[in-house]
Amino acid sequence: MLVFYKAKLAFLSVPKTGTTAYEAALRDHADLVISEPPMLKHAPVYRYNRFVRPMFAKVCDVDLEVMAVMREPISWLGSWWRYRQRPFMQGKPNATHDISFDDFVLAYMKGKKPGFADVGSQFKFLESQPNGTHVTHLFRYEDQPRLQRFLNERLGVSFELERANVSPDVPLNLSTDVEQRYRRKFGEEYALYESIPRD
Repeated sequence: MLVFYKAKLAFLSVPKTGTTAYEAALRDHADLVISEPPMLKHAPVYRYNRFVRPMFAKVCDVDLEVMAVMREPISWLGSWWRYRQRPFMQGKPNATHDISFDDFVLAYMKGKKPGFADVGSQFKFLESQPNGTHVTHLFRYEDQPRLQRFLNERLGVSFELERANVSPDVPLNLSTDVEQRYRRKFGEEYALYESIPRD
């Protein structure tokens, strides 16, 4: 998570949406950088609302706008599946080396997910809170020019991104049947993604 006090902006770090690269590029311009532990670095809206927002509201008398990035839902699951195939994951309980992408998505759809498929939800991460705290500026991972233009203008800085936290380049092969089942069960993920403005 990055907070830019003068720009009145908090940049939440949705996992698997490239935010580690943005953190590396913008950390010197941020007033607060939370890079560890993961449960704080990747604090969802509800955790931001409970811990970070009150700090700035009560101490600094400022309401921050919130920005975040969302990835196309199947691509997002694919990134998790690939990420857990990194060499050092071999033999670990959450590794996906011997699990097909179909089986990974089917496991994700279970009520009680096995550990390797228990990766959370972008929709839940970004969910608005009863007190009105919500993501003010939401961007598609696939629309990097719009995201970078916003940051350039809002922060008044130019920056270059370097690839970080990259997953193995493994093809995503998802059967039509599994994709359709996923889309039916997680329609709210797609509704939110499709609501994000395009250039």
